Amino acid sequence: MTASSLTDWLLDSDPALRWQVERDLVHAPEHVWAATRDRVTTEGFGARLLAHQDPDGQWAGGAYFPSDFSEDLFEQEGQPWTATTWSLNALREWGVPPSALGDTAQRLAANSRWEYDSLPYWDGEVDACINGYTLANGAWLGVDVTGIAAWFVEHQLPEGGWNCEWVEGSTRTSFHSTLNSLSGILAWENTTGGTDAVRAARHAGEEYLLQRDLYRRLSTGEPVGKWVSQFRYPVRWSYTVLRAADYFRAACLADGRDPDPRMTRAIEMVREAEQPDGTWLQAGRHPGRMWFEVDVPAGEPSKWLTFYARRVLDWWDTATR
Repeated sequence: MTASSLTDWLLDSDPALRWQVERDLVHAPEHVWAATRDRVTTEGFGARLLAHQDPDGQWAGGAYFPSDFSEDLFEQEGQPWTATTWSLNALREWGVPPSALGDTAQRLAANSRWEYDSLPYWDGEVDACINGYTLANGAWLGVDVTGIAAWFVEHQLPEGGWNCEWVEGSTRTSFHSTLNSLSGILAWENTTGGTDAVRAARHAGEEYLLQRDLYRRLSTGEPVGKWVSQFRYPVRWSYTVLRAADYFRAACLADGRDPDPRMTRAIEMVREAEQPDGTWLQAGRHPGRMWFEVDVPAGEPSKWLTFYARRVLDWWDTATR
């Protein structure tokens, strides 16, 4: 595709994606992309997902898992993506304004409990990824989640990151857990201003990934896993160099700092995945229940992934000129 036709292809999409293309790639005036963003609550993906909300404020009757889900079903189907936390993640990332959710935060406080020890929803859990999501979602919906923010300072591992399996005794940092934690912390900071202690924890977590060039083991120099270059949308909990680079783009813009040169190889990996027509291919979505499909099957050009990759490369190329 030509640059013009690629832009037209990206703009011919659900409002949840289109407004972000208009803002971050086309650089349209705010009144243009804001008008498209307003449509997310009444059209397409955003409206469809809002319609699945339960009267008690939850989705699928549960905090992280549907109320009718079991360990046997987990073995058969994989992780389900329909419960409250995953639904809130999607709505927030798609640009739905908090006002569209009304008193959802209050209803969740009254009715939703984590499957782990029936802990209150907005108090968070013991899982770093879950707490990262809840920190971001709470900040978005105007909930005081400073207790969860402080949890990340208290549970940071010696290497600088986090691991969801710390409660089972793990002391090694996880790429997946660290990125999910960092994303939640940054979202909370951007909304509330944050604290020095939490900001220092975020920077230490970033340093863990940067020391490893966003993709490799420090001990051997080899990629930490094949998944670092298997780009997927929806991203769910999984780490890729594309997702990490997009996080660092947001962090650098928020902090007013230049991109770190240690990201260079990861950026090259994103660039190498570009197809001759200027698109990026879907590696395949994670198995498990969904309310509805939001992207293409494996092997096909993905508008979401093409948007994220193009946004990262445009930022990097401009900032490193």
